[in-house]
Order: sequence, then structure tokens, then C-alpha cells
Amino acid sequence: MPDPEILVVLPTLGDRLETLEETLHAVEAQREDVALTLVVIAPPGATAARELAARFGAVVVDDPKAGISTAINRGLDARTTEEFYAWIGDDDLFRVGGLRRLRDILGRRPDAVLAFGGCEYIDPAGRVIGTSNAGGLATFLLPWGPDLIPHPGTMVRLDALEAIGGFDPELKYAMDLDAFLSLRAYGRFAWTREVVSAFRWHPDSLTVASRINSSRESEAVKRRHLPRALRGISVLWQYPIRWASAFAANRVSARARKLAAG
Repeated sequence: MPDPEILVVLPTLGDRLETLEETLHAVEAQREDVALTLVVIAPPGATAARELAARFGAVVVDDPKAGISTAINRGLDARTTEEFYAWIGDDDLFRVGGLRRLRDILGRRPDAVLAFGGCEYIDPAGRVIGTSNAGGLATFLLPWGPDLIPHPGTMVRLDALEAIGGFDPELKYAMDLDAFLSLRAYGRFAWTREVVSAFRWHPDSLTVASRINSSRESEAVKRRHLPRALRGISVLWQYPIRWASAFAANRVSARARKLAAG
């Protein structure tokens, strides 16, 4: 059996067992194409979720209860032979062959530190609402516009992720944006428009329910990565970007409500 090459990190509070099981099945399906280690970070008291993860062969790690970034970093600490990192939420999905596609892109691109693909937005019932596949435009917009690189559906070289210190534990919403911006110093970003993942859009999603706080944190992260001369004038584009992001989110929510209504 080959050594694992991909470290899949899955944090969960253990309160969404039905979608967690669906996610675990989606991760299991990736094993047909790639060798991976699944690390599930869960609170010690989330007995049912921990037992479910163990049945899928996951390495189960205690949630340090210090925020999402710290939980992911705890998952990264479980690295052994893996070369690549991928993240999945407990209600998100990898599409069939998704991790293989991303792995193959990085295999062909030694200059690339990160690869990402298309990501479908799905409603709580799993119906597709829309698709994000901005491709090269996402890398252009990353430093100052909306973050169109989906965290589920992104693969990163672990050596580079460790070099930047993992994810900032002070961040609650924009830890992936911060990491992506830091990773630019270590290599290029590669992409495919093929769909490799699905993000479940529902009312209790962290970044949907707390959109204003998420926007403010993202803006602060982008400012600190800008050249010093541009930080003071970033307000000129941050409010139009905030409005455009809210408009896009509202359209996705309206589409989800329409699907739910039949």
C-alpha cells in the first residue's frame, strides 16, 4: 500500500452527523485515485462524530477549542509522509476524482505551490445552486478583490504551508485568504475549471450567517498584505467589493430559497 500523499483535514463540532457521513463517503471515494490520510478534529465529547470518523479510517484528533484556525493547525500536526494538504468542511463534498485532478496539476507544475478547481454551491438537500470557477481571474483578484479561490477544492504543498506557519489562529473567517496571500511568496497558483468540490450553502454556514464580520476581517487581511503605500487608499475599492460580494451572496441565497420552495 503506497504511503499517503495527501493530508485531508476535516474539522467538526459533531453536530451535523448526517452531512458529516456524506462528507466522509466523499473522502472515501477519493481513495480510489489517491493515497490519503484523513484527519478529523472533533471535541472529546462529540462521541458519535468521533466513532463515525473512526469507521472511515480517520485519525481522530481532539479539538483544542481555540478556534477554527487552531483546529486546522492541529490537523496539520498529524502529517507523516504527505506532500499535499486539502481541507473539507463537515458538510462539504469532494467530487469524484477531485483530489486526483488537483494532485496531477501540482505534479505537472513544480513551480506551483497551490492548485484549485471549480466549486459547486449546493443547498442543504444537495441540489446545485451555482458554480464558482473563476480560474485565473481568482488569482488576479485575490490581493484586493473578492476571494474566489474555494478552500474546499484547493490543494497546497505542505512544505510551503508549514513555512508560513499554517493558519493564523487570530482569524475566524479569512484564515484561508491570509494563507493564500502568504503562499504567493513560495510559488505560483495553478487552476482548472473542472469542478472538484461542493460547498453547502445554508443559513448556519459561518461565513453566510456572519457576512459583515467576514467582510471586515477579509478587508483587514488584504490591507496587511498590500504594499504599505496602498494600504491607506484601499477604502476606495473595499466598499464596492463588499457590496458586490453581498449582492452575489444574496443571489445565491435567493436561488437556494427558490429551490427549497419547489
